[in-house]
Amino acid sequence: MRDRLQGGRRFRGTCFGAVGRLAARRLALALVLSVWVIGLALAGIARAADANAAAAFESANKLYEEGQFKAAAEAYEKLVAGGRVSSALYFNAGNAWFKAGDLGRAILNYRLAERLAPRDPDLRVNLRMARELVNGGPLPAASGWRRWVPRLTINEWTFVVVSLLWAGCALLALGELRPAQRASLRRWTVMLGVVALLAAGCLGDAWHEVSGQRVVIVKDATAVVRHGPLEVSPELETVPGGTELEVTDRKDGWLEVASLKRGPGWIEERDVLALPR
Repeated sequence: MRDRLQGGRRFRGTCFGAVGRLAARRLALALVLSVWVIGLALAGIARAADANAAAAFESANKLYEEGQFKAAAEAYEKLVAGGRVSSALYFNAGNAWFKAGDLGRAILNYRLAERLAPRDPDLRVNLRMARELVNGGPLPAASGWRRWVPRLTINEWTFVVVSLLWAGCALLALGELRPAQRASLRRWTVMLGVVALLAAGCLGDAWHEVSGQRVVIVKDATAVVRHGPLEVSPELETVPGGTELEVTDRKDGWLEVASLKRGPGWIEERDVLALPR
């Protein structure tokens, strides 16, 4: 009897293991199917969102073609607010605001587009044209190596610097493997090091331009800059819409700004648009 009972327990244990493995397979299959169904659902939602965004973009383009520039600009801004970011979207928004006579918002969108497509020739021309209208004439040419900084994005400058450093390390390793060529390889290593330092300087300047400084753009036709952060403070100068100013301090709804002809001054936050960092 004991042997049968023991045998029975062994039989029940074997049956339970088979049932458990079958249940585990079914559970795994159910999980795979669930993930597959969820993936299809998410892909469908993404495609629908892309289709809606494309339709909204085309609708905004149609408004622009019909001469409804402010309505088109607002439609582009709505797409940006929804997370649809691209150089083409910013560029079109800049064009629409430019046609609507709002140089401040035009320059803001051109500068955002420039971060994504710094070598776009049409974008560079339009941004320069808007700045010349604000400035009242041609802009002074950038001096020296600063002319090259806007030609690449921060990611591209980072890639250049890292590539040059890796190339220098490879030359040092090659010099160790080939002592006879060490002298000539050392010259190339020094040259790469100098170029890498210059590229690192450009990277630092590009980072400062995008993330290191706070820039605001005058959004109305004109704005008053004062000597102090009070409405009763004497007027320093009046700046036209679209003027780009670097912020150095903030106090009670006022911003201390530089890049002025008569020195630093204070402008109300409500009179400017902040360039995102």
